[in-house]
Amino acid sequence: MIAYLEGKILRKEADGIILLAGHIGYEILLDSITLSMCMEKSQANETIALYIYYHVTDRQPKPVLIGFLTPDDKDFFQLFITVAAIGPMKAIKALTRPVPQVARAIEDRDTAFLSQLTGIGKRTAEKIVATLNGKVLAFAAAQSPEPDSVGTDSSDFVPEEKQIMVRQVTEVLTEQLGHSASSAKRMIRQALEKNPAISTPEDLFDEIYQETR
Repeated sequence: MIAYLEGKILRKEADGIILLAGHIGYEILLDSITLSMCMEKSQANETIALYIYYHVTDRQPKPVLIGFLTPDDKDFFQLFITVAAIGPMKAIKALTRPVPQVARAIEDRDTAFLSQLTGIGKRTAEKIVATLNGKVLAFAAAQSPEPDSVGTDSSDFVPEEKQIMVRQVTEVLTEQLGHSASSAKRMIRQALEKNPAISTPEDLFDEIYQETR
């Protein structure tokens, strides 16, 4: 069974790459984030190293190779596909956000976040939480290899006079309550969109937890 490959990208495909390793081209499926990072490495002429999940069943007799940049990402994927109705093919399409963010959403029981993943509706999001909550904390604590495009910077959606308040609330949500930066930003955004008149950290917390109750 193939578990690890190193090589150069021979060709990019819609949902993966053909990796040239030892004069053999391997067709490898990748999630969208891993695909983007592999293309960046390829443009820098770096060798691509992937940990491989080898998928073959009676229903899927043609072997499918699914690639990951780290063993942790592969381990998370193998946990993710233990959820009912999520097979490897569905899972790899669903992982459109970094593993630490998905894991944090599971630990936070954040079904709204999970429902935004490709192919994951509300009911499936609830199954993910029911199956994996309490099992992925180590992945949630890991640092994402992807630059967080939705970090703690609130200048894109908060008026200047409210940014100090938002930073204070963000710090509490992330450093004391364990939310990811992206989850904290999403909760704050939703609260302010619902009640733009909020002007104190206390009122903002009240609105956030009304939303989550």
